[in-house]
Amino acid sequence: MDQLLAIRVFTRVVEAGSFTKAAAALQLPKATVTKLVQGLEARLRVQLLERTTRRVTVTADGAAYYEQTGRLLGELEDIEATLSSAHKSPRGKLRVDLSSITASLLIVPALPRFYALYPDIELELDASDHVADTIADNIDCVIRGTAYDVAHVSRKLGALRWVTCASPGYLARHGAPQHPRDLDGDHLIVAYVPPRTGRPMVLHFERGDETLAIKGRRRLAINDSNPHLAAGVAGLGVLQILECMAHRHLERGELVPVLTDWQRPPHPLYLAYPQNRHLSTKLRVFVDWVEALFATDLGRFSDTSFKTCP
Repeated sequence: MDQLLAIRVFTRVVEAGSFTKAAAALQLPKATVTKLVQGLEARLRVQLLERTTRRVTVTADGAAYYEQTGRLLGELEDIEATLSSAHKSPRGKLRVDLSSITASLLIVPALPRFYALYPDIELELDASDHVADTIADNIDCVIRGTAYDVAHVSRKLGALRWVTCASPGYLARHGAPQHPRDLDGDHLIVAYVPPRTGRPMVLHFERGDETLAIKGRRRLAINDSNPHLAAGVAGLGVLQILECMAHRHLERGELVPVLTDWQRPPHPLYLAYPQNRHLSTKLRVFVDWVEALFATDLGRFSDTSFKTCP
């Protein structure tokens, strides 16, 4: 039995929570994956995994073995990178989960610069409003608006400003709201429904010491950021959206800011990766690049009072 291969396979089964998913990720037959894990258990004379017809769970011995071998595999990767001079030109695949907004506005336009620096890194972007499971989906890192739990290392990239706005056509028909509570009355809002919660997002407003949470009167709710923006441009209602996403429409006059003396608290942005996932050279350079990119490319949409920290 190839013990190192068996360890890699066991690690992937733990992360995927399934022999079937691990086999697909490793491009190995499921029977081979099962045989390698069974051989590893026989060699160690301990049960690493509990199997049922519906799920795979890790035993106490398996969890300890996973943690220790994870560090070992990470060290081995660094050794191989050093010997192959990959530390000068990091290589390999990185899977990144992020919102479609972050992908289209920040990451994708800047990728030519990234590949000029790191031509041997292959990026696989899972760009949508649906948040992935970093372990089960084998995600190397995520860029999202919420901090992850203690099982992850999270870095604050900064915080983005919101804008409350509507199209000129909508304002011509309904007038401009004079107070946030007007959005519960004669006005309509375009509601955004985060896929993670399935509930329409409440509109928040702050002015001095006064804070308001407005549900708004809505006849349209959308669970993706891009059509949410398109609905506002089409004049279907008032929307509260990140300024960085709407700025081109604002510059062209297709959207007009309203309630400008009220602000929504800024939207934080985090980069996170699993605590037990080794910070490889390729992941390290990507993390550093994203941090620098946020500061330069999205700095004009950021709340300057928000301090970044590791």
